[in-house]
Amino acid sequence: MTLTPGAPTVTLPPLPHWESPPADLPAAIREIKHALRARIAASGRTVEEVFAAVEARVRAAVDDILAARARGETVWPVIDYADIAAGTVTAEQLRLLRRRGCLVVRDHFSREHALHWDRDIVDYVEGNHFFEAYRGPGDDFFGSVGSKPEIYPIYWSPAQMQARQNERMATVQAFLNSQWISESDGVRWFDPNRDSLYPDRIRRRPEGAESKGLGAHLDPGTLDLWMTQAYQKAFRHLFDGTVEAYDPWDASYRTTGPQYPGSTMCSAFRTFQGWTALSDMDHDQGVLHTVPIPEAMAYLMLRPLLSDVPDDEMCGVTVNQVFPATERHHSLLLQALSGIPDVKAGDSVWWHCDMIHSVAPVTRQKGWGNVMYIPAAPWCARNEAYAASVREALRTGSSPSDFPDENYEREWPDRFSVDDLNSIGRRGLGVED
Repeated sequence: MTLTPGAPTVTLPPLPHWESPPADLPAAIREIKHALRARIAASGRTVEEVFAAVEARVRAAVDDILAARARGETVWPVIDYADIAAGTVTAEQLRLLRRRGCLVVRDHFSREHALHWDRDIVDYVEGNHFFEAYRGPGDDFFGSVGSKPEIYPIYWSPAQMQARQNERMATVQAFLNSQWISESDGVRWFDPNRDSLYPDRIRRRPEGAESKGLGAHLDPGTLDLWMTQAYQKAFRHLFDGTVEAYDPWDASYRTTGPQYPGSTMCSAFRTFQGWTALSDMDHDQGVLHTVPIPEAMAYLMLRPLLSDVPDDEMCGVTVNQVFPATERHHSLLLQALSGIPDVKAGDSVWWHCDMIHSVAPVTRQKGWGNVMYIPAAPWCARNEAYAASVREALRTGSSPSDFPDENYEREWPDRFSVDDLNSIGRRGLGVED
């Protein structure tokens, strides 16, 4: 690697790697942190110098967001579906989307269509006696919201699958995927125009609900982000002294490597996480917040290497738990935590897969808060591998393998079936090319 034109080539130390969770986590953390510090030092820069460059970049973004909020501006970009479909999104809107890494799509579906889906889901769960069979939250993370339930472990309702394979959904997913670099060095890392229909749950929060919300976290992985070869390559610029070249929109190497398993992990590569609103929601009623700074991932990845973090710790990151963002280690980032604007049923909400996000608590909620979780998960080697298990889960009505083994829908006669897939759905699940 050459750092600057005319500079001598620097041979960087190899990094140890673990393609599955190491048996001795503290020892592996000490080893990888030592190796990463040595690799950065070999570039001629210190960890502190590299982190300072990242911190300055992030601080400028935080200041921009705080200034926008002070002016009363909506921090989240908002784009009409009609402009996405017509290709009339302006250059200024695109720049803001890439700068903030999140988006509200207005009128993604008509309000009437979304409300119809909401009613269909109610009929589906009530008609199959879900509430009588419900055994409580299947994982510790979403169980923390105090749901009864709030997050429904339902995946195969006709409404959910109709939305996943809808042409309007595919149009928005392709638009979002196109913000990424999907090809580099002769490799096509993913197909931006083909989604893998990643199945996720639904949320239904009734009027008057009390919800504790969800703390600030992110979902792209855990210790595997530092410890597997593919992620070490994906974040290469953070560890080789060329941090200024880091691009959070570069998909290189992110679609091929393994993911450490866990009940709160996502096996698929998602360019954007997202949900589609099935009810109107005001901005102050326990809604999604993000730190709308895609570059913040560089801060999060380098922060454990600073001297104030014990050598056997990664700022609270471990396996089989979400990646936490805390005031202790990430207070600068959390200053920028910003909620979505008011949304209507049929709007959709999206955020870059690496971004910190949370859900605010709410007391005596006004109106319903209902969503279908549907991300942008483009077709790639990693998602193709996961699609095989999705097809089997759809066939049997089982919970997908990324989620707790609850399997409420196996005997439900009116669940969506493979025969109900349209051409988008068949390609998305690998039933046909």
